[in-house]
Amino acid sequence: MGRNVVSTSHPYAAQAGLKIIQQGGNAIDAAIAAAAALIIVEPVSNGLGSDCFAIIWDGKELHGLNSSGVAPSAWSPEYFASKYGRDGNGLAERPMRGWDSVTIPGALAGWEALHMRFGSLPLSDLLQPAIEIAERGYALAPVVAHKWAAAISEMQNQPGFAQAFMPRGRAPEIGEIFRFQAAARTLRAIAKNGIREFYEGEVAHAIADFSKSNGGALSLHDLATYRPEWVGTIEQDVKGADGKTYSMHEIPPNGQGIGALMALGILQNFDLQNLPLDGALSQHLQIEAMKLAFSDVYRYVADPRSMDVTPEQMLDPTYLADRAKLIDPHKATHFKFGLPNSGGTVYLSATDEHGRMISFIQSNYMGFGSGIVVPDWGVSMQNRGFGFSMDPRSANVVAGGKRPFHTIIPAFLTRKEEGVTIPQMSFGVMGGDMQPQGHLQTVLRMLTYQQQPQAACDAPRWKVNRDFTLDVESNMNATTVKGLTEMGHTLKKIDDPYMDFGAGQFIWRLSDDLEDGYIAASDPRRDGQAAVY
Repeated sequence: MGRNVVSTSHPYAAQAGLKIIQQGGNAIDAAIAAAAALIIVEPVSNGLGSDCFAIIWDGKELHGLNSSGVAPSAWSPEYFASKYGRDGNGLAERPMRGWDSVTIPGALAGWEALHMRFGSLPLSDLLQPAIEIAERGYALAPVVAHKWAAAISEMQNQPGFAQAFMPRGRAPEIGEIFRFQAAARTLRAIAKNGIREFYEGEVAHAIADFSKSNGGALSLHDLATYRPEWVGTIEQDVKGADGKTYSMHEIPPNGQGIGALMALGILQNFDLQNLPLDGALSQHLQIEAMKLAFSDVYRYVADPRSMDVTPEQMLDPTYLADRAKLIDPHKATHFKFGLPNSGGTVYLSATDEHGRMISFIQSNYMGFGSGIVVPDWGVSMQNRGFGFSMDPRSANVVAGGKRPFHTIIPAFLTRKEEGVTIPQMSFGVMGGDMQPQGHLQTVLRMLTYQQQPQAACDAPRWKVNRDFTLDVESNMNATTVKGLTEMGHTLKKIDDPYMDFGAGQFIWRLSDDLEDGYIAASDPRRDGQAAVY
């Protein structure tokens, strides 16, 4: 509990953000500082070549930022077919790693947009904690070390990877010191010359030259013309057990956050509050609602400029009520998409004593992303291009300048009192497809079942897979698991808390006048910390 809070998946990043607040910065300044630190201390999950999204409460209203990258201008299905051939269905093949999985990095442009609009301290001050950590080094945390070692066999031959992340010819071990001088060099250049240095200056030239020399399509023009977008939020109302009306907010597509809102809207048609929280029936209804939402998300969500339906159509209460009728309360169902009426990640949250709050997420995607690291600059690149479809009939088909379907999603909770919007919680849950599922499960625990944030965060989770099978955490109640199996759910049992069941950070505002400050929760599935004062 405190009046200023920074909650992240790594203690050093949380402390970096809190240090900035203590120097007079605000919550948004703290988030930028923490994000910079996270690229140093959790390079498995994010880097200078990441994407990011953010939801910000500036003290008066909510803002949404989409800083996900777009495809290089040369990309098309034909581009990939000419380089990699076609599969048995005639669709272009494409790589999961390497330069042809890299879209334009959006994270640093996102930092710039946040700083220009809401920052109070110089950018150079905000980057200083990360620079210091990178140059002095830090001891590797257990979860990070485990994932780092697991990635070596796949990544070690990608251009620049071994030089950056195998300093002794292997992955660093738990407690071993790792220094990231190359990334510190980039951060110092940005601190001196501004973030456009990354997109138009010496760093940009190094990125574009390395791409060209390794057969990539990403060009200097692609970097120089990239800009993030202020997109607002989409929302879904939910009645809390306390009688209050809350609204959960997500960033609109190209992200999958709409899936959490759809599932939440579907569940408003059931009386969850009178079902035992961890009983099979409550969990079954939540799982089925998530499956229904994913059926539509995987069919429709893409760059909004190419979607067949709008978010408003997908969230229409009548449509969601009709979808709810497809749920059998006693049997698992494999759902198909509906027809709406005619449309490797780190998360952090920060708040300050003046009421500003930010929900921020940043990612390289599949653990070290593309595996590409620009030599001497420490710029590790995401592989978000793998999120595109190669099917020309898909709204998510690859095209130059287009954003792919994206998994990373920040979230925010407000409540309504006499027509006035009041900020309640800044939160997010990392972990690929788990993210909207984590949002749904934790929010229902807090609002419908009135659990405290840390209890909701600690509770066992389930995860719906792309094939609609189900993973459950090993500590889930055995009777509940048996009940889900008897209802026809195909269960797996994967005990991988780093990705499979997500990891979240939550900051809950205790009073409208801020007199009582905030309480925070940090997920035990990562090495994280909620730092307060």
